[in-house]
Amino acid sequence: MTIPMYGLVEAGGTKFVLGIASGKDDVHETVRIPTTTPDETIGAMVDWFSARGPLAAVGVASFGPIDLDPASARYGYITETPKPHWSGTDLVGPLKVGLKCPVALDTDVNAAALAEYLWGVAQGCRTSLYFTIGTGIGGGAVIEGKTLRGLSHPEMGHIRLTRHPNDLEFAGTCPFHGDCLEGLASGPAIIARWGKSLSDLPADHEAHDIIAHYLAQLVVSMQAVFEPGRISLGGGVMGTAGLIDRVHNMAARLGAGYFKSCAEDIVTLPGLGDRSGLLGALALAMGAES
Repeated sequence: MTIPMYGLVEAGGTKFVLGIASGKDDVHETVRIPTTTPDETIGAMVDWFSARGPLAAVGVASFGPIDLDPASARYGYITETPKPHWSGTDLVGPLKVGLKCPVALDTDVNAAALAEYLWGVAQGCRTSLYFTIGTGIGGGAVIEGKTLRGLSHPEMGHIRLTRHPNDLEFAGTCPFHGDCLEGLASGPAIIARWGKSLSDLPADHEAHDIIAHYLAQLVVSMQAVFEPGRISLGGGVMGTAGLIDRVHNMAARLGAGYFKSCAEDIVTLPGLGDRSGLLGALALAMGAES
């Protein structure tokens, strides 16, 4: 019996991570290629996969915004993105033509949420969320085993927040909304006002409480909307020592005992670590074949 092989794509604004896998514990090979122009990057993807033989399917977990409506003439396209040259790029079409196999697409955070639901900390949860807190902030949701999509896909990184009293002057870095969550708590927003990443600032620096304040607001807002069984917080900013504990404490304070579960029960780091995105692409590929 031939074991099916899947192509995995974790498409990011600075790099694409590609992989070949036959299952969650059988990722045979990975490579990183820089995100340059669409033609160069997509061409390099097709060449790399083509050199590794026929694939049963490819899963693409991509930065966005992307068109996820299968009925749309622009399904599989990246829409209006701040990433230079990538707005209006057909991401799915060239892979289908070049590799002659099904291609499944979702956002990178939706895919990571799906991987955590299938194999990580969200197993058994009817509703679960995944957030990446890094160069940008994005959120994905899985409800009853399916990723959440509406007119487009969730953009939870752009919710509005109450400003921390010691952080009232900073305008925010989001080019669309200024001081939304991404504009206040992403990696670039932290560097813009304090000159260093959060993990490089002293443990007693006010930045730690300010960022935890914003992420705690995210937690209680998501509890109010979804009442999820798990909220996974991933991304580079969450690698800061002690940050998850600060978020727990502040979320419990902001929630004021209203929600059924306390923050420590539901807010965690990803169970799959930095593999959530790539394994999310695997989950998409396996779904495309079925």
